[in-house]
Amino acid sequence: MPVPLLDLKPQYASIRTEVLARLGAVFESQHFILGEEVRLLEEEIAEYCAVRFAVGCGSGSDALILALRALGIGRGDRVLTTPYSFFATAGSIALCGATPLFADVDPATFNLDPDQVAAALDRHDNVRAIIAVHLYGGCADMGTIAAAAKKRGIPIIEDAAQAIGAEYLGRRAGGLGQIACFSFFPSKNLGGFGDGGMLTTNDPALADKLRALRMHGSSTKYVHDVVGYNSRLDAIQAAVLRVKLPHLDEWTNRRQQNAARYRRLFQERGTPIAVPREARYQSRHVYNQFVIRGDRRDELRDHLKSEGIGTEVYYPIPLHLQPCFAELGYRPGDLPQSEVLARESLALPVHPDLSHGDVESVVSAVHAFYLPDGT
Repeated sequence: MPVPLLDLKPQYASIRTEVLARLGAVFESQHFILGEEVRLLEEEIAEYCAVRFAVGCGSGSDALILALRALGIGRGDRVLTTPYSFFATAGSIALCGATPLFADVDPATFNLDPDQVAAALDRHDNVRAIIAVHLYGGCADMGTIAAAAKKRGIPIIEDAAQAIGAEYLGRRAGGLGQIACFSFFPSKNLGGFGDGGMLTTNDPALADKLRALRMHGSSTKYVHDVVGYNSRLDAIQAAVLRVKLPHLDEWTNRRQQNAARYRRLFQERGTPIAVPREARYQSRHVYNQFVIRGDRRDELRDHLKSEGIGTEVYYPIPLHLQPCFAELGYRPGDLPQSEVLARESLALPVHPDLSHGDVESVVSAVHAFYLPDGT
């Protein structure tokens, strides 16, 4: 049987009745933008992330832009971040008129290397913020990064798009920086039926700024203190997410079990690949992706496709080498760890509805590619 990278149909089937009832209530209300469903979701997400405030918005990408704007980031500023992430991490910086500055990653966690962060901050002035990404569902080393940032008075934005429920030394993603950004894109651990995003913060002044920025910069109707955006979370997405949120921890547990099963089977069989390991400080990894590393990555992907196994490359071109950022002056070899990961990494299916047999099939197919004689 095929093993897709992601299959959302079983998840929907398990909550279909409740989702349709909640959507029916929204349709009857004819209130589709913000409103009660969004307000309640914001309260529930704030509680889940153990923060004071949550502010819904149109997407995870919008959340990053709103966070930067709320912190006053603009033209002439630099924002330090990782080159190994989805494009929006750096694209949001450029869209605010600021300049992305990249520090290399730790290949063991795929996240920012704190030593490289400190070195970049020492080399460059006018760095006004750091965007720390919790890639694939595992938190970055926030304590060390935060110490370097605090020393220089620099705020941290968490790009937690893939990491709702993840923890750093027992503290939830969403409250580890000044502002955190979440995505509800359908493929995320908590996914809607379209685009949607959320920002979290413990700072009431920042929460007020974010609410205004998502509404064209308006806190009072038709009065615009700043030029903002049309980035409001709609009630349909909020209704779906409110049905899903109580199930999230169980779905996360299944992802964690699948990841553990992969590690055990690959180790038992001696498959010559690198499998993800949780760092000591990653006290709760939520496995939005399970990403292995190995040589001949593209050939392996073709082999798995021929066996009916879905995979994806996250991400084939590191951000510092994207054509749109050529003017920044980065060259191949400047950030070697990110470049190696872009060549070697491959995401395997890890979604909560995988069976034990599905995981074993994937492991067997990977093993057969590298060791076809069965050794």
